Amino acid sequence: MEYNTARKPLIIPEYGRHIQEMVDYCLTIEDDEERNGFAQIIIEVMGELNPHLRDVPDFQHKLWDQLFIMSKFQLDVKSPYPQPTAEEVYSKPNKVRYPKDEYKYKYYGKNIRNMIKVAKEWEGDKQEGLVMVIANHMKKCYLLWNKDTVDDQTIFNHLFELSEGAFDLRNADETLLSNDRLQVGNHHHSNKNRKTKNSQNNNNRNKSKHK
Repeated sequence: MEYNTARKPLIIPEYGRHIQEMVDYCLTIEDDEERNGFAQIIIEVMGELNPHLRDVPDFQHKLWDQLFIMSKFQLDVKSPYPQPTAEEVYSKPNKVRYPKDEYKYKYYGKNIRNMIKVAKEWEGDKQEGLVMVIANHMKKCYLLWNKDTVDDQTIFNHLFELSEGAFDLRNADETLLSNDRLQVGNHHHSNKNRKTKNSQNNNNRNKSKHK
């Protein structure tokens, strides 16, 4: 008895061994016309496995590409589509580079970064007031996501970095709102969301009872 483990590995397993054997046989046909005709038969058989997609142009393109892949790109037949190469099929996609700096303090969110951009365009007392609003909001965001205390100096350091040195409160005599006061606001926000969800759940249960 012959086991699959002892057989030649399938290049595209979902088509099964019979399709692969047909492709291997097509490679041995010397007559061009006969080889092209047999290749068309293989395409039709492959399409029968997915009859609802058989006549879709993009799907036909995919079938021809897979035929060449199963022949290890050695099949010499006329295709209605450009013949793929091994380099195109097996090449690794380019690595996507993410901007590390932008996501270093992602718990502050994009709104903080947008507010910093706006503050850079302002001047005088108006700018100073907005910078303090930003710093307090940063502290609130930090406490919301990190669930821990944080000193003002840490926030001032982050603000300096996010503003690219535009706003430096590291050695200033400024004091932000206390942790307790900011956390009260966060707890109120969390409780409000929780009440909203509970109310929605109760409404759904009541609707189910009346059905």
